[in-house]
Amino acid sequence: MDFKFTILIPVYNEEANLIPVEKALTNYLKNASILTKVLFINDGSKDSSQTIIEDICGRNPNFDCILLSENYGLSAALKAGFDHITTPLVGYMDADLQTTPEDFELLLAHIDDHAMVTGIRSNRKDRLIKNVSSKIANYIRRLFTKDGIQDTGCPLKVMHTNYAKAIPMFKGLHRFLPAMILLQEGTVKQISVRHFPRVAGKSKFGLRKRLVTPFIDCFAYLWIKKRTINYKIKKSSL
Repeated sequence: MDFKFTILIPVYNEEANLIPVEKALTNYLKNASILTKVLFINDGSKDSSQTIIEDICGRNPNFDCILLSENYGLSAALKAGFDHITTPLVGYMDADLQTTPEDFELLLAHIDDHAMVTGIRSNRKDRLIKNVSSKIANYIRRLFTKDGIQDTGCPLKVMHTNYAKAIPMFKGLHRFLPAMILLQEGTVKQISVRHFPRVAGKSKFGLRKRLVTPFIDCFAYLWIKKRTINYKIKKSSL
């Protein structure tokens, strides 16, 4: 089949969420506006996530999986996904179902005119400390990147694959995906999406990973920004 869109689902110890994720995704794939497939990236889970993922892929022909040899982190899991997809469009959402795949349709409606369309979580259902720390982290990141992105932590994103594959990934870069698209002179549009409470499992990002680590990563981004090369070919005989 001529798939146009791949949804990446990074997974780390999400055994309790995977069957609900399967149900949400299979329902979405039936009604998706373009032919869509799913790729689970298991980032070295220590629970039974891999067994469940393999069962899901076994009964759903449009689902595939990658198992990383150990826990490398979210940015590495996304890079593995970007490296292995072949569809012209790629999306990303978390396995905790705090966003819904149905809202990919809101983003896909604008992707023809932009390199990336990213969600803004409206009426967030997280704990107060998580909401406040996220707002602080977004504010600090915007000071460094000047990207104007309100909610870079929203996992619901759609990108043109050629832009995604060109991102120079480093640990923590998942927080800078829109900024990295802008460095490639691509445009980014922000769209409000729904947000839901986490019903199972635990968040993998504590206060340090939401505030201290992102602040340090801002300096890595500034180095990349200074050293980024963009070029346009005027003529070629290839």
